[in-house]
Amino acid sequence: MTAPTGAPYPASFTLDPPERIANWRPLVHWLLAIPHMVILYVIGLVAQVVGLVSWLVILFTGKLPEGMAGVQMLYLRYTARVYAYAGFLVEEYPPFTFATTAEDPGDAGPLRVEFQPALEGRNRLTTFFRLLLAIPHLVVLAIVFLGVAICWVIAFFAVLVTGRWPAGLRDFVIGALRWNLRANAYVFLLTDEYPPFSLE
Repeated sequence: MTAPTGAPYPASFTLDPPERIANWRPLVHWLLAIPHMVILYVIGLVAQVVGLVSWLVILFTGKLPEGMAGVQMLYLRYTARVYAYAGFLVEEYPPFTFATTAEDPGDAGPLRVEFQPALEGRNRLTTFFRLLLAIPHLVVLAIVFLGVAICWVIAFFAVLVTGRWPAGLRDFVIGALRWNLRANAYVFLLTDEYPPFSLE
């Protein structure tokens, strides 16, 4: 099982990838994911608006309303599910479900995304400078995702021929998705805990 190690971060991504992937899946997963991509785009727009409102609310009250946190958790969980499927890391088609709970409902097979949102006692100073503080992660992740794109191209042909993801490439991609989730949980104000620069 590919899971985070060490002290848990308030946003966690775990995936127990299948040993084999049907050879044809890399050819069609991206196409089958299009309806989810459309929904994800719309949810992303809503999440950005909620993020801006959350920023203002935290600055004035020091609290993150549970409903706003729920929207952000929904968006980040849905993002992880869609990209894991589109990238043929899993065979199960992601459900059209929109849970706003911190605990993963467990309806996406081997993939779980869980949160521990900080609702009270928020740090107004780090909230004010949140985007500025996140820049190092965003820059490094942009470079990491160039590597992810290369891994996906190699894995595309590997799965077509062998029905298996090369283990090292798969672990790197899963680690990048995990890191991306943590960075986005920080940017979308679900936590004040600065995310680690780590694929674990």
